[in-house]
Amino acid sequence: MTAKKYTRGQALPEILKNRIMILDGAMGTMVQRFKLNEAQFRGERFKDFHKDIKGNNELLSLTRPDIIRDIHEGYLAAGADMVETNTFGATTVAQADYDMQDLAKEMNLQSAKLARAACDKFSTPDKPRFVAGALGPTPKTASISPDVNDPGARNVSFEELRSAYYEQVEALVEGGSDLLLVETIFDTLNAKAALFAIDEYFEASGQRLPIIISGTVTDASGRILSGQTVTAFWHSIRHSQPLAVGLNCALGAALMRPYIQELAKVAGDTFISCYPNAGLPNPMAETGFDETPEVTSRLLHEFAAEGLVNIVGGCCGTTPEHIGAISHAVFKLPPRMLNF
Repeated sequence: MTAKKYTRGQALPEILKNRIMILDGAMGTMVQRFKLNEAQFRGERFKDFHKDIKGNNELLSLTRPDIIRDIHEGYLAAGADMVETNTFGATTVAQADYDMQDLAKEMNLQSAKLARAACDKFSTPDKPRFVAGALGPTPKTASISPDVNDPGARNVSFEELRSAYYEQVEALVEGGSDLLLVETIFDTLNAKAALFAIDEYFEASGQRLPIIISGTVTDASGRILSGQTVTAFWHSIRHSQPLAVGLNCALGAALMRPYIQELAKVAGDTFISCYPNAGLPNPMAETGFDETPEVTSRLLHEFAAEGLVNIVGGCCGTTPEHIGAISHAVFKLPPRMLNF
């Protein structure tokens, strides 16, 4: 067996015991602000590619690294302790929609390097910055049929997901990630494939990074899309012993609150993360969502004051302004205490 290797992420538990840490905000809605056209997504390298690729944000790590770098640095300047790699859809499963599955490994490697460089630029001895290697849910689900007439049908297998995630993890770690973030989970079986691949990689490499697992409650039912309550979701993934477990996306902070309260109660020995959307979608708003930085930060201040959270940030519609306001709002509040 390979000897265990030291990683920067091993400093995270001690930091989280002492203060609330700040995760960055949205990537996709920040990219939309640049209003890139098809040619700008393609760049010179893919100018003759056979398929439309506008909207493939992960490709921008290869064709417009300056934009991804600017987004990372904007969040770090606003006070983020951790930035996510631009890899939400950088798996072979997701990239197959663009016929770019062969580029998935390169996307993850370069995205991690961009985030690493930004974090190294902003890190100080008193405030180190950390790269969270992001593993998204993929557009295919292992638990739910894509055909209403055939409940048993599936368009992806556990093995296909495991293989895709293993490749992603390997490249994210090679590129300099300090921790891994399995996020926006709407199907626990997909998440289990990611967690299996992560553990498989850890065993093969001898290197273990902290893991954050973040589910998505999709509506007022209080369940993720594949049917589990927040409590059931936690019990089905707690074996992976994550650094933190939490919720993100789908809901704004106000609607997310009861589910964060539930999670904080059942996951007593694990740190809690929370990065909601900037409220509900609003096409009239600049970011496409209705909450201003003042509103989102006030709500997350309330979460922190209630002793619910250890990591806070933002998802869709949030900006560096949101992250700066959140950082200021929770700065003087103590982190949630664990119950061992």
